[in-house]
Amino acid sequence: MTIGGTLAKARQEAGLSVPQVAGRTRIRETVIKAIERDDYSMCGGDFYTRGHIRNIARAAGIDPEPLIQEYDDAHGGSPQAVRVREMFEAKAPVKILERRSPNWSAAMAAALVIVVVYGIFRVATGEERHKSAERAAAPAATAPAIPRPSHSAAVAQAPRKEVTVRVKAKRASWLSVQDAKGKQLFSGVIRPGQSEEWSAKKRINLVIGNGGGVHLTVNGKDLGSPGQDGQVVRLGFGTGDPQKG
Repeated sequence: MTIGGTLAKARQEAGLSVPQVAGRTRIRETVIKAIERDDYSMCGGDFYTRGHIRNIARAAGIDPEPLIQEYDDAHGGSPQAVRVREMFEAKAPVKILERRSPNWSAAMAAALVIVVVYGIFRVATGEERHKSAERAAAPAATAPAIPRPSHSAAVAQAPRKEVTVRVKAKRASWLSVQDAKGKQLFSGVIRPGQSEEWSAKKRINLVIGNGGGVHLTVNGKDLGSPGQDGQVVRLGFGTGDPQKG
């Protein structure tokens, strides 16, 4: 039996209609009917086809992996994963300008010239003799108050206990989101303009079907698009991500 025939039979045995499966998977009814006829032209490519087969199979209560393997065998195999380090690694080293130490000799020489000229001026005008008595009678200057550091600056920032990932779709993209234990937080297609957000205690792992079609924000930091249009991206983030540097 073909992949489409297997999915159709499983759906019927589960007592589900095509509209019910569409409501559970967010896949259009016309696409589901085409897949059950083994017509994948409406899926938008191999990656989306795999996602649709997987979601329809799960909705019907059967294991999707044998069907995915059968599809891969017939259509050239599964896509290769992309390393996160290769996406975010800088293409060229950043040049750091060397700071030059100040020329203290020239500064001291200029200060000495100013002091000498000022002393000669005061002696010539007699100002030093007239104001010596006033300086003796003047009260001692009050030392300026030293500002105390604020309490908030002295308190170190508490470590983050959860990792939060927000995805906003610029173009349609299939997503799979799991926590550190493999629990499925989301699996499906997000539409242009749609935003989704997930939080987990230790780690969140994502598979993005269209790396250039989504915008990522991790723990409040904007990371932009993680890949190119149509590129499959696999990412993982912890409570301390994204790392500085």
